[in-house]
Amino acid sequence: MPAPEGPAPVVDAIRGTALGSAPVPLSVLDLVTVGSGSTARQSLRTSVEIAKLGERRGYHRHWVAEHHSMPGVASSSPAVILAHLAAHTERIRLGSGGVMLPNHAPLVIAEQFGTLEALAPGRVDLGLGRAPGTDGATAAALRRTDRLNEGADDFPQQLAELTRFLDDDFPDGHPYARIHAVPGPVQGPAARPPLWLLGSSGFSARLAATLGLPFAFAHHFSAQNTIPALDLYRESFRPSAVLDAPYAVIGVAALAAEDENEARRQVLTGALSMLRLRTGRPGLVPTPEEAEAYSFSPQERDFVDGWLTNIVHGTPDAVRAGLDDLQKRTGADELMLTANAHGGDARLRSYGLIADAYGLPDALQALSSK
Repeated sequence: MPAPEGPAPVVDAIRGTALGSAPVPLSVLDLVTVGSGSTARQSLRTSVEIAKLGERRGYHRHWVAEHHSMPGVASSSPAVILAHLAAHTERIRLGSGGVMLPNHAPLVIAEQFGTLEALAPGRVDLGLGRAPGTDGATAAALRRTDRLNEGADDFPQQLAELTRFLDDDFPDGHPYARIHAVPGPVQGPAARPPLWLLGSSGFSARLAATLGLPFAFAHHFSAQNTIPALDLYRESFRPSAVLDAPYAVIGVAALAAEDENEARRQVLTGALSMLRLRTGRPGLVPTPEEAEAYSFSPQERDFVDGWLTNIVHGTPDAVRAGLDDLQKRTGADELMLTANAHGGDARLRSYGLIADAYGLPDALQALSSK
């Protein structure tokens, strides 16, 4: 006879566990980049492979980020991508890093992520940002208004409305009291994804602290603001039913290769892609050959050199040392690694090499050794 079932194990929906010699849990931020000569279809297939590798090697979570009107990025629909990843994985946490809430009606997001929670119970995160994830014209098209600042300023109100929809607890007399997000509690006892606030400045850090929510900071493109924002979050934190102490993740651009020169070739493709985006020339991520042949002006070279200083890249041992140093300097509770390069093979290889450098377990090897 099977043993009687005991109580379900208590699983922390927010905090991860550091594996191997990693100082903190390691996770993946996937921008679903599309390189020159490739397609969105191929990039999405690579995302599945990265998620499967992450699950096998002990990465804690895999997040995708909402971007729009960027040829080099295919992550315009996080909920759709996450549903696809859920169908190809079993254990790794999946989430948005993030959904840009002012682009959407809160009820829509509550129903999308309620659906994801029903598809992948207990492993969905809902990370939220207040930026548009695109340029102003595209944001106006998304929001059907050109009053973009109004949407960002209303973020706390939108967040409160989303939370009410997720919990199905609008008070009597509220205009939405008879409206229910489905799937959701109206259909019976239901868990909901933990909420995270994302940011690249102090606004979301303070709001996350006030609400007692976990916080994810975009160090990969706002490195100068990382420590001030994390300090503000920790100093302002108020314990809540969600968290009794602050929990901060930072997004880190990191890429490992077998040798330093190859790592440099790969990250230069992402730097050139960002330069083009920042100067109004967005496109597919260039090949390493195209990036090496590009003639940078002095101003462009300054931008690229500055950008590369914030990317932890090199041999696996060098990347491990860089990540260890960054974690010590920031006190981050988790490192979420994004590998921005032209090709999917380079990104996959990087995540594998970093896992090896930290001695993360390989689930397939463990099974084969039994």
